Amino acid sequence: MSPKSLPLRLGVNIDHVATLRNARGGIHPDPVSAALLAQRAGADGITIHLREDRRHIKDHDAISIKEAIDIPLNFEMAATLEMVDFALSLLPNACCIVPEKREEVTTEGGLAVAGHEDRLAPLFTAIKTAGIRLSLFIEASEHEIRAAAALGADIIELHTGTYCDAPDEATRASELARIAKGAALAHSLGLEVHAGHGLDFETVSDVAAIPEMQELNIGHFLMGAALFTGLEEAIGTMHAKMAAARAKMAAAR
Repeated sequence: MSPKSLPLRLGVNIDHVATLRNARGGIHPDPVSAALLAQRAGADGITIHLREDRRHIKDHDAISIKEAIDIPLNFEMAATLEMVDFALSLLPNACCIVPEKREEVTTEGGLAVAGHEDRLAPLFTAIKTAGIRLSLFIEASEHEIRAAAALGADIIELHTGTYCDAPDEATRASELARIAKGAALAHSLGLEVHAGHGLDFETVSDVAAIPEMQELNIGHFLMGAALFTGLEEAIGTMHAKMAAARAKMAAAR
């Protein structure tokens, strides 16, 4: 399939519904209800991150969400035996391997794949043998993309945090060019290309217009916007911006 005809999906990360619940304890707001609402609003997939410290999504949330939804579940996880064992019991559509440090507020960058193949390969093999799609959250650098392909990744998710947090337009343009170049390389290697981290209504369009891009995973911003407009409207607006950017890209090619 040529890049021009690739579809673009929206994955909705609902981690921070659980963050809000955990701040008070109890059962409200319910991440399962959020996942079902996102599905009804047009999300193409649901993303959750089961962190080692369980700061937001809990084990029972992951199980309940997987059972409740009819759209793909993208399960973000650290590259550890504990998380691989859990993933093999959960059997999500995809496992997205992310770097994880207990002291960080949120994921701070891409997974270091190059140079760590010997440690990662057995974990990745277990995931793929179970029929789960393997996704790696990485920086848009050639050596990381090639390492991901060599290890059998099905998908890469390119880290967009530096692009979104750029202090000026020149830096943002440079980061966007780097992401676009990485997406083109990954596509040429047979990888499905996703992107995420920090995307909002202002930054999403240029990333959505990258022709090789097939999915954007967005969470924190959508949960924040939902406080003011409701989750259905927030997802609808994001979908509309993605579709408009894609249509503009297609018309220009």
